[in-house]
Parts: sequence; C-alpha cells; structure tokens
Amino acid sequence: MTANEDQEMELEALRSIYEGDECFKEISPVSFQFRVGDLEDTKAFILVITWPDTYPETAPQICLDAFFNNRISAATKQLILLKLEEQVEANLGSAMMYTLFEWAKENQDALMESHRPVVTAVTLTSNTEVMVPSAAKKREKKEQLTKAQKRRIVNRTDNKGELPRGWNWVDVIKMP
Repeated sequence: MTANEDQEMELEALRSIYEGDECFKEISPVSFQFRVGDLEDTKAFILVITWPDTYPETAPQICLDAFFNNRISAATKQLILLKLEEQVEANLGSAMMYTLFEWAKENQDALMESHRPVVTAVTLTSNTEVMVPSAAKKREKKEQLTKAQKRRIVNRTDNKGELPRGWNWVDVIKMP
C-alpha cells in the first residue's frame, strides 16, 4: 500500500468513527481538529493535526496554536506536545489518529495537571471595552409613556409641540 492509500483508508475510518461527534472537525482531507474535554471545562484543549505527504511513515504535525488554547501556558503546551510525540513514535508506520485522540482523552487530567489558566492583557482590555458601551446604552434608554400620558402631553402643547406660556406658573396668594 502507498502512503496515499493508507491516508484515504484512515480518513474514511475517522469519518465513520467521529461522524456527528462535536469534538472532531475535519478542516481538510489532511488536517483535523480534535477537542479534548468539554467546552465548559477549563482543562479542555484543541489538537490540530496535519498529515505530511508521507504519513503514516512520517510523523504528523501536531499544533496547539488554536485560539481556544490561548489560556493554556506555554509550559503546559510543551508537556502535551512532548507526551503526544512519544505516542507518535510508538505508532509510527501505522494509522495513529484514533489512537492519539483516544490517548489524549484518557490522559487529559495527567496532561493538564500543572495547568493554571493564563489571563492575557487582550482579554482584560476586551472586557472593559465591552462594558463601557453597555453601560452607556442603559443610560440612553427613554422612559416608556402610556397612551394616556402621551395624550395629555399632546393636549397641553400647541401645533409646534411647545407648552403655552405660563403653564408651570404658580399663583401667589396674599394673606391679609
């Protein structure tokens, strides 16, 4: 079998295994995304794996540069890549995508045990920018008037929409 035939067979197998699985996404016939963990899980991460032309004889490229992984420290990413490279070496020459994905799922806790969420300045800036417009919108909201209130306002005003002169004057009464 040639490398291309192996790739086609593995691609077909991956499509049938992960059909309907929201964790697996086929970016192209040689590039895949796999989310390890639930979306709400702070220890979840996304693997992006790309096959070179000579895969499975040569190792696939594993990347953790997805935006979803921005909160993971560089040291934790290095650890994950190192452990996955060990699995790749053990499975070199055979179809290994399913094995890698399942191994990552089973060992998620061990891979992310030293994980501490990284808060970047970009995140903080975007949060404050989002807060300012929403507060301004709340102040701009006009008071809702009932139909009767609107009718009274219209009845008090002239054809220009102005109130007649002296509408708010108070009569002063002299007491003897």
